[in-house]
Parts: sequence; C-alpha cells; structure tokens
Amino acid sequence: MGFTRRQFLAFAGMAGAAGLAGCSKPADDSKGSGSDSEQKADVDVNEFKDLAIDMGAWKYDEENDCYYQLGLKYCLKPATKTYESLAIFVPGKFFDGEKNGNAYKCTVNQKAVVGNFTAATAPVLMPVNTGTLAAQQSPTAYEYSGLGSYLSQGCVYVYAGFRGRSAGVDSSSGSSDVYPGGAPWPVVDLKAAVRYLRYNAASLPFEPARVFVFGFSAGGGVSAVMGASGDSELYTPYLEQIGAATHDADGKAISDAVAGSASWCPVTSFDVADAAYEWAMGQHASDETRAEGGWRAQLSSGLAASYGAWVNSMDLRNSDDEQLTLDETDGSQYTMGSYADQLLSYANDAATYFVQNTPFPYTYTPQRLDDPTFPGDPNLLATREAAQASGASGAVSASTKSSEQTESTAAPADATGEEDASTTASTSADASAAADASSAASQPSGTTFVQSTIYDTPTNYFAALNSDHWWINYNLKRETVTVQSVRDLSQHVRPAELPCSPYDRPERSSKVNQLFGIGEESTLHFDAMVGDLVEKNVDAYALCSDWDASYESAWSGDLAKEDSLETAMSARVDMMNPLYWLSGAYEGYGAASVAPHWRINEGVFDTEVSPCSAANIALALGKYDGVSDVAYTPVWGQGHVLAERSGSPVGNLLSWVVSCCA
Repeated sequence: MGFTRRQFLAFAGMAGAAGLAGCSKPADDSKGSGSDSEQKADVDVNEFKDLAIDMGAWKYDEENDCYYQLGLKYCLKPATKTYESLAIFVPGKFFDGEKNGNAYKCTVNQKAVVGNFTAATAPVLMPVNTGTLAAQQSPTAYEYSGLGSYLSQGCVYVYAGFRGRSAGVDSSSGSSDVYPGGAPWPVVDLKAAVRYLRYNAASLPFEPARVFVFGFSAGGGVSAVMGASGDSELYTPYLEQIGAATHDADGKAISDAVAGSASWCPVTSFDVADAAYEWAMGQHASDETRAEGGWRAQLSSGLAASYGAWVNSMDLRNSDDEQLTLDETDGSQYTMGSYADQLLSYANDAATYFVQNTPFPYTYTPQRLDDPTFPGDPNLLATREAAQASGASGAVSASTKSSEQTESTAAPADATGEEDASTTASTSADASAAADASSAASQPSGTTFVQSTIYDTPTNYFAALNSDHWWINYNLKRETVTVQSVRDLSQHVRPAELPCSPYDRPERSSKVNQLFGIGEESTLHFDAMVGDLVEKNVDAYALCSDWDASYESAWSGDLAKEDSLETAMSARVDMMNPLYWLSGAYEGYGAASVAPHWRINEGVFDTEVSPCSAANIALALGKYDGVSDVAYTPVWGQGHVLAERSGSPVGNLLSWVVSCCA
C-alpha cells in the first residue's frame, strides 16, 4: 500500500503523540515521565540525585491551606540562579504535613479530593508570565493572592523562572560573566522545569502526563512551542548544557512533552511572521514605512507575495480536508483564494457570535496588553517597573506605538487577571462611564485604553463600521455577519500599526531582534525571507532615498551567525516555531511528541500580530494525528489582550483543563 509524504509523516506524528494522548486516563506506571518509557541502558541512576525535592522543607499557609516551596533548582548546572529555579504551590488537602522545625515534612494524601481531582490525577499548570519574552524570575517571596483560583480546582501550580529574550549577568552570583539568553533558551529552561517535576513525580501529588502550559503574546508563542516540540532532539545539547534531568532515579527516561498548551494572541512562527503581517495588514497600509517611493514599501509588497507562495507550499487544510491556497492577482499579490476565505470565515463567526450575545447599548473600548500578571510572584510588578526605570527592558518593543497614534493611560493592576475582559455598557452614558472605569480597574497590569464609544443598537454599530465604505454586512433577521475581504478587515478593524517588517526591523530594534541576538551581539536579523528580498532587490531598493547602504549585507551577515552551541540562525528560528513540528512542509514534522489538547484565543482587532499566526497553528493541529482537541476562538471587538468571548481568562482556562482531563 502506498502513502504520500503527508500520510507517512502523519503516522510518525501519531506515534510521537501517543504517549500523552491518554491524558484522560492516567497510567498507573507512568509516575516517572509523561509517556511510557523503558529503563535506559548504562545510566547512572544517581546522576540527578541533587534534583530530588526535599519533602521536609515545605512551608504551609494555614489560612489558605496551601503548601509551597520556593527556589527549587530544576537543573544541575544552571546558567543563572535568578531565573533557573521554580516554585511549587500545592492544595493543602493533597499533603499530610508534619511540623519539622520551621517547615513541614509532607507525604501525599492519596485519599484526598480537591475539585475534580485526587492527588494521583491532579494536573500541573505552568504560566509563561510574559508577553514580551522578558526573563521570568523565580519567586523569592510567597503571596497567596490569585493562587486560589487554581488550587481550589485541584490543580498544582508551578511558577518556573526562565531566561528571556536577551543574554544577561546574574548579579546574585557575584559573577560578571554573561549568561546566554534568547532563542531557544526560554523554551529550554521550561523543558528542564517539566523534566524536574517528572523526576520528582513519585513524591508529588500530580499526574505526570497532565502538565499544561499557558501564556500570552510571545509567551503564548512559547506555550505553543512547548506543546508542539515535546522531546524534540533539537533541544538535547541545550538541555545537556544546563544539566536537565534525562532519566529518573530508576533509570527510566523522562519526557518534556506536555498534555496541553493554551495561548492568547500568540506571537510566534518567526520565519514568516513579518511576511504574514505584510500580507494580511501591511500591504493595505500607507504609513511612513510603507509610503510610496520608499524601499520598505517595495519590501512590504515583496513580503506579501512571498507569504502567498509560502501558503501554497504548506498543505494547510480545512475541516473538509481541502487544501487552502491563495490565488495570484493583479500586481503579483495573493489577496484571494480559499486560505483568505478561511480567515474571513473565522472573522464572520466571531462577529456573528458577538452580535448574537452582546447586550446593547454596547461600549467599545480599544485595549492592548503588554504583559500578563498571572499569580505566583508577588514581586513581579516591582521587578518590571525597576527594569523599565533602569532601561534594562532592552531594545524598542515591537509593540511600541507613536504618541500620535494613540493617547492611552495605564490601567491599575489586577494580579489575578480573573475579571471578565469584555466590556458591556449600561443604559445611560453615566453608567457606561462607570462600567468603563470598573473594566479598566479589572484589567491586568500593562493594559492600555483609548476613548470609548457607545453604540445604541446593532444596526447603529454596523452602520458606523460602514460609514466610509460598505465592507461588513449585518443580516438583521438572521443576526449573522459577513466581512467582504481581508483587505477590508485590515483597513477597518485590524490596521497595520507596526512598521513594515515589524519583527525583523532594518535597524534591528524590535524585541524579536533581541530574541535572536547572540551573547553581547544583543540584537540580530533572523528573517531569511526579508534577507532574500534584500539580496534580490538591492539595486531597486538602492534607488530609494531612504535606503541605507549598510542594509545590503546586514541580513546575510546576521543569518550566517551561530550561537555558542554552534547552532545556525535558521535552526534557532525553527526552535521557536510550533509549525516546525506540526506541518509536513518542515523537516521537524513527526519528530516530536505533540500535546493532545490545545486552546488558542485571539482578538480579531489585534494589531500587534497578523490573524495568520494563531489560525495557522489551529489549521495545522486540526490535521495532526494524535491531537485530541483544538479550541480555537477568535474574539470580535478585542485586540491584543487575554481575549475571551465571555467569562474570565483564568476561569475559562481552568474549565478547559478540567474538560481535557475528564
């Protein structure tokens, strides 16, 4: 019997995912890993004994019935003690604790039940608590605020520190040596943390096959990579360098695969992120960086065309197993086709849900979030403020906006992020203003707002959207909505507010440029698509008055660089791209254990990332054998935030985790 490459690789994907596909039915003999594993030959069973958790060192919060430990080193050779450690927070009922001096000696209470879980079936939840891939420090102090939402449901909450988008100096160690950072170290560190948990699984109250990660923005992208890249050999030399556990005390191999990945507005897939942004948004804009006559206007057009060719090579498929493609139109652009129709169908469904479930009058308040504030580290906000004040936040953010574009104010902090992110108006202007103030107070720290607008009826709302050009249709009788084109969606609710080539900028000034820096070369080019276009069109670009001659060799020079482990730039880009393991167009397809459960939410009005980023992950997952469920939810009326159609982000996340383990 013959198979296509896609079918053949699907079998490999099925085999790789099989180990975690049984999340709903925990295996009795899997306490040492996330999948079935045999004892490794010729291993030193004592190799990782220093990673064994001290069960006599638990602290206890009696008022909230929570056991916890802070500062647990999760690898033998950490590059930085500040970031490469973690904290564990456990529901009190899962332990029997005996006073042990200033601490407690704990054993697992196998009979305890919290929420839907016992100590043997409890899931672990791990936040990627950054939207910009700043380093996440391991907590040095304890605070219960926000943890109750997770622990009351029977979840074990693990807050792991990790290195961020840049190299740094660990001042706590007294050394002036620079430790490596950037791609792929954030993922490597989190994988080491997962392995640490499984190394200690026999002592802890959780099911090793039930590790879930979640994050927002670039943190959501890391969560997606964690979900797609379980046990990928690409990370092996990095894990070895920091002394991550490879086997347990019985010699059985340990997996770093996870059961589930949740993300809001994921920024990822950096090999095509710039091209996707230009195709969906940039080519329809005329801002300064895309102004006619400038070289970046030509770059924008070239990237949009390159993205069209990329889509046609990807074998992305809809629910009917039909390949999604783009058709070349006038000007060598790919603006029409089944792929564009699929994106529009997502927007149509989101808009239809919105109009059918939103009370009017409705107050629309544009919002944007820089960093989430999931609980676990009471010093998080102070650390971020100190970093910003000292200028340690690094290069200009990819999400930085001109003061001429928005006039916004920072919202007060809410460390839990549990309040409903949606904004619903009352029946009077005064009540609407009060509701807006309440909504602002409930948003996570870093959320910014601009002027609100009140719409009395759905008809008035859509009439306002169509005020300058008819592009969105509202069927009053059926309460359904259809958008005319991707171009219309971009120009009216998702405009390109970032400059051309937003992630790999000519001056290397974005935070993603930082992510691909190497050591003291803190910011580098990484996008081969941009590099190819510069190389092919340098003569035409050089005729433009805004061309800088240094750009001619900038990309080719950076793309040829290797990191300290002699890994090429292209491979580092692959290691931050979930599609590398999810799509047959990449060499990594079928070469990792892919999480069986996925939750992906994005705001339809998000101007920080193209609508392609989340959609492509969902489309690839929809045809990946071994993936049990994919909850992909575009949210109308919300931007780059913890976008939800109803309810709260944390509440909905926890309901999803419970359903995955049912």
